[in-house]
Amino acid sequence: MLSVIVARIKIVANLNITEFRVPQDGRIKINLDLNVIDLRVSTLPTVYGEKIVMRILDLGGSAIDLKRMNLHPTNYDRFVQMIEKPTGIVLITGPTGSGKSSTLYSALSRLNSPDINIITVEDPVEYRLEGVNQVQVNTSSGMTFAKGLRAILRQDPNIVMVGEIRDMETAEIAVRASLTGHLVLSTIHTNDAISTITRLIDMGVEPFLVAASLSGIVSQRLVRRICQECKITDTPTEREKEIFEKRGMQINAIARGKGCGTCNMTGYKGRIAVHEVLVIDDEIRRMIMNNRSIEEIKDIAVSKGTIFLIDDGLMKVKEGYTTTEEVLRVAISE
Repeated sequence: MLSVIVARIKIVANLNITEFRVPQDGRIKINLDLNVIDLRVSTLPTVYGEKIVMRILDLGGSAIDLKRMNLHPTNYDRFVQMIEKPTGIVLITGPTGSGKSSTLYSALSRLNSPDINIITVEDPVEYRLEGVNQVQVNTSSGMTFAKGLRAILRQDPNIVMVGEIRDMETAEIAVRASLTGHLVLSTIHTNDAISTITRLIDMGVEPFLVAASLSGIVSQRLVRRICQECKITDTPTEREKEIFEKRGMQINAIARGKGCGTCNMTGYKGRIAVHEVLVIDDEIRRMIMNNRSIEEIKDIAVSKGTIFLIDDGLMKVKEGYTTTEEVLRVAISE
């Protein structure tokens, strides 16, 4: 039965059904209630047979308004200031499936206008935006992020979006693009905003180039949202009170999902993002150029009112959006 299901999925996703020794990637487009849904299919050979993962992308919900991204007012203002600068790099960081692409597309939707030339290089193009020139990476034909980025810089863009900075070559071209009058938006895989600085330096980018080019970094995670149908108010546990006190907050009541038919008895329905927005100002730039430690940079960020992932998550717990367990699952409590 397994082989029949796997073969059927591979046929619909235009994958090679005779090849089961190497991983494959494909896509399935379906129409559901007049909405176009894109399914990203990934196969992986294991000792027990092929494992298949399908990511669901709702193409109808691509142009998300930044105001609906549940950003804290301070984070919202700082992020808008970053993306409205004419030059510099803004990086979105987080693991796979943390909503980085949605945040990038929301930023592009806000910046998109007829007199601004926006070009993206992506792998793959997840959502199609009207008025934006989107380029698909194709490594089999030699079209890499680095090669695509070099080409689009000759197309006189105002804003460049690179799907992901994966290697030193792409990082260096992105940095130099930001220093020559372009706004560059991209994603990178790191644990938090501050560790992105060391990640770029470890990739081989000179500290002075990192300091000169970076405008800001946004780290984000997705947590499950409490089901509105079975939401109840509860008393926080002693451990929860301790966690909140440690971060300088007080909590008297929290929300939980009791579990109902709407949420399949899980207590959760939908997801919400928690964010960490780090603004790279002159003081942090000097620290980067002087090779100061992450701890020292973090102390400066704290003094400037940076809201870290754990803090933003706990604020959303206070507001009744999610639970402490969900926040601790994705953010480190120190």
